[in-house]
Amino acid sequence: MNEDQARDWAVQRFGEDAAARIDWFLDRVVVENDQQNLISPSTIGTIWSRHAVDSAQLIPLADRADGQWIDIGTGGGFPGMIVAITWPGRVALVEPRKKRAEFLQECVDGLGMGDRVTVHASKIETVPLRADIISARAVATVENLLRAAAHCGKQETRWLLPRGRLDEREIKTLKRQWRFVFHVEHSITSAESSIVILDRVEAR
Repeated sequence: MNEDQARDWAVQRFGEDAAARIDWFLDRVVVENDQQNLISPSTIGTIWSRHAVDSAQLIPLADRADGQWIDIGTGGGFPGMIVAITWPGRVALVEPRKKRAEFLQECVDGLGMGDRVTVHASKIETVPLRADIISARAVATVENLLRAAAHCGKQETRWLLPRGRLDEREIKTLKRQWRFVFHVEHSITSAESSIVILDRVEAR
């Protein structure tokens, strides 16, 4: 998937207005990247496919268009800002690094999304929200994520966790401490990546 194909994919699914808002955000990521390392410089030339579509592919997997979405470790805005632009529900961006959180807040304000998008400059352990959807892109192990964010989950919460290659041993270990239903979707942007989807998560 090249950059034109990636943007076209977004236009077909979310419309030209959403794609233009993503363009606005990506331009600011590139500029801000000179001030703080939001994304690897080597991925700037493929920012649409590597970051925007890689994030936006989570939207259909959420299987709902409202409620509360929490993105853990939003960093430079992926997937959280892309979710906020393309998904109509409430979105919480959780990013403990103050400078990155300030950048995210500036982008939320610039896009006029402050009525439904909040930035939490803290660790997920201190966020007092219950979520319908929780995402985390390559942040910690699945076990550590569940432990840290369990208070944000409900029986109906869907966890969307983009990973590299799925480690079957990690899932086996996870089952010793947690009950859940899971399946795996292959990333549309990388044959080397997968998205772990967990439902009905509860501690044993």
